[in-house]
Amino acid sequence: MNELASHKVHCPYCGEIIELLIDCSVEQQNYLEDCEVCCCPIVVDVSIDNQGQRLVNVRNENQ
Repeated sequence: MNELASHKVHCPYCGEIIELLIDCSVEQQNYLEDCEVCCCPIVVDVSIDNQGQRLVNVRNENQ
């Protein structure tokens, strides 16, 4: 199953709300995605638990 879900977060650089597309078929993910507003690289950490709940954390590249 390849379930995609949108998830809104605040950019750690400019503070704007951006929408991420999360692949819920992968339990642990860590990747870089550029902010669509300020173009800065955001580190995205995603965990999917056994109930399918997703935990999404974002941070700037230098933390």
